Amino acid sequence: AEAAGYRASRRTGGDRTAAAAERAALVAQACRLIEASETAPRLDELAARAGMSPFHFHRVFKAETGLTPKAYATARRAARLRAELGGPAASVTDAIYGAGFNASSRFYETSNQRLGMPARDYQAGGIGAEIRFAVGQCTLGAILVAQSQRGICAILLGDDPDVLVRDLQDRFPRAELVGGDAGFECLVAQVVGFVETPAIGLNLPLDVRGTAFQERVWQALRAIPPGATATYAEIAEHIGAPCAARAVGAACGANRIAVAIPCHRVVRRDGDLSGYRWGVERKRELLRREAAAEAE
Repeated sequence: AEAAGYRASRRTGGDRTAAAAERAALVAQACRLIEASETAPRLDELAARAGMSPFHFHRVFKAETGLTPKAYATARRAARLRAELGGPAASVTDAIYGAGFNASSRFYETSNQRLGMPARDYQAGGIGAEIRFAVGQCTLGAILVAQSQRGICAILLGDDPDVLVRDLQDRFPRAELVGGDAGFECLVAQVVGFVETPAIGLNLPLDVRGTAFQERVWQALRAIPPGATATYAEIAEHIGAPCAARAVGAACGANRIAVAIPCHRVVRRDGDLSGYRWGVERKRELLRREAAAEAE
């Protein structure tokens, strides 16, 4: 009955654990099929294999993964493209078709959005991409701010400025890293000012690079107002993926734009602070400052 789209009886819950396990297994099977296919399977094909109607399968798949089947296929194809471009001798054209694009024109229409830069630049580890950066100090320690042609691509916090610079270099090993000029120093000062005094706000163009699911999580984080917090489960519910609380935590950990994408505002269900990429003590202090600013 559930596979056909009917809701469970209110008189008896039945074996909910078994039903949930079966749904998860069917979705996992569909994911493996999507990953193994050269072109994305149609929704009706996936639904037929799972023994569900297309509408019900679409709803179940999104509830389990946090993504629609189409978005999942797009994200996997983008990941395959990055892997193909990282090959030792692959041409950009070979990588495009190897990742499942039927025509190069379809890829180039969205290449900058998928990779954050032209494909040849990504293949070369960021060569040709200019990233300006500067390292400063704030009361939370060292802070690095980096900006690509599209916007802020990193705000890193730490104890050792050299470690922050190496982190940026590891991400774009062959990009042209340029020390910020006086104008860029003003931007860094703006970020530092926001860290010190959250009430002043921060409005900067961001170069956000992640999977479709990560970007949905990061967008939800930016909707949490200063001085407030949300649990991982609440964020998962907000983006329409109530079973994906752990995946939300992983997306928070993958965030490289501290403060501007406020992953520090996400807490455990019991209100305790969980891990934070830049240290739990920094997370606690950021929340304290925001709460104090809202109380004034």
